[in-house]
Amino acid sequence: MFTKFCFATLMLGGTAMAAQIPSSPVTFNKDVLPILQKNCQGCHRPGQIAPMSLLSYKEARPWAKAMKTAVATRKMPPWFADPQYGHFTNDRSLKQSDIDTIVKWVDGGALEGNAKDAPAPIEWPPEGWVIRPDIIVQGPTFEVPAHPKNDVVEWMWVTIPTGFTKDTWVTAIQIRPEHTAVTHHMCIAFKPHTPDAKYFEPLWAPKERDDEGAAIPTAGPTFGGRTNFLAGSNGLEDCYLPGMIADDYSIHRAAKLIPTGWDMMINLHYTPNGKGVTDHVQVGFTLAKEPPERRYVSLLTSATQDPSRFRIPPNESNWQSPPAEATFNVDAELVFMMPHMHVRGKDMTYTLEYPDGRKQVILNVPHYDFNWQLGYDTSIKVPKGTKLHVDAHYDNSPNNKFNPNPNRTVYYGEMTWEEMMSGFFGVVVDRNVNPNKIISSRNPVGSGG
Repeated sequence: MFTKFCFATLMLGGTAMAAQIPSSPVTFNKDVLPILQKNCQGCHRPGQIAPMSLLSYKEARPWAKAMKTAVATRKMPPWFADPQYGHFTNDRSLKQSDIDTIVKWVDGGALEGNAKDAPAPIEWPPEGWVIRPDIIVQGPTFEVPAHPKNDVVEWMWVTIPTGFTKDTWVTAIQIRPEHTAVTHHMCIAFKPHTPDAKYFEPLWAPKERDDEGAAIPTAGPTFGGRTNFLAGSNGLEDCYLPGMIADDYSIHRAAKLIPTGWDMMINLHYTPNGKGVTDHVQVGFTLAKEPPERRYVSLLTSATQDPSRFRIPPNESNWQSPPAEATFNVDAELVFMMPHMHVRGKDMTYTLEYPDGRKQVILNVPHYDFNWQLGYDTSIKVPKGTKLHVDAHYDNSPNNKFNPNPNRTVYYGEMTWEEMMSGFFGVVVDRNVNPNKIISSRNPVGSGG
């Protein structure tokens, strides 16, 4: 039981009188459950990435103390954008009043409360889906080995038929691996069908690797032939990453176009964990009821992959990467940003430089966490001629608890123990705009789509 004190001081003969007013205890059903529904259950429910479910009191009660610690330290919900820069419509960070409520609930004995006080349960999509797909395309099945050579399973591209028989506008996409514990990421692209396309046959670019599984640096791009695999496509369209499970373009009053006669390519990146599994991938789509006025386009700009320039020295705690840059060739609305680095990533900043020379920091992630690949939804009008600058730093020192080996030089590469510097972003434009003409990027990596 918590007691709230209200003191009224009355100057009566030099004495003070205190009035004690009791308040209702903080309970799960009345006070905590609404917070969990709004901020936590998207991940904390069966079939999703979180390790425990928080749908009910019975499920949440054993984790009460851990919940208190997680919210009090702002470890949960994960959110890394500096509040000084930008405004994000999907900000999942808790208000201080919500944090205080959870803390008081735990300190007060984590009471369940009256079931009549509980809000109605959210009707989540079935079978672990985040979206409610109108169409589910069955993707490849892959045997992920327990202990491959050097613990490396190379990136693979698998082409599959979409089954779409006409131009199709989609309002949401979800890539759904069966075993998320061994899934680093999965991305999709679309390209015109060709007679030599081989469905469900994995393709990859072999690399010479050292004893630690790092690719031996070579001159030129080191991205495993990714641009070649994407030749003829509009670039990466969507990705699954920890923290980025599905994309809903309808919130931006837009959709994506999948032309008739195009195949879907799925990029698979598995990270074996000592337990062999058979993973099956599905891709779900929600369909637009009618052609939209606006088209959502996924874009990407990257730092150079040249090993003479992207070369993180051993034991360097604050190495600055060469920048990633892009110039807008059309007027656009910037609606999404997602920094991507690996385990040595430290921070990333997005800055717009407008045609009049004015600069604006639109996203600053000062404490990047590879375990949570978060996307940030926004709405910024970007005029033609604006430049996007993406800057990042890396911690290759022993102080980085995720660093597998601070004593080695680290290059741009595909594996978690190598590094990347990718600034993903999404824009909305008129539906007739060519997606490959929206930006010019200094170091293009299959962007556009």
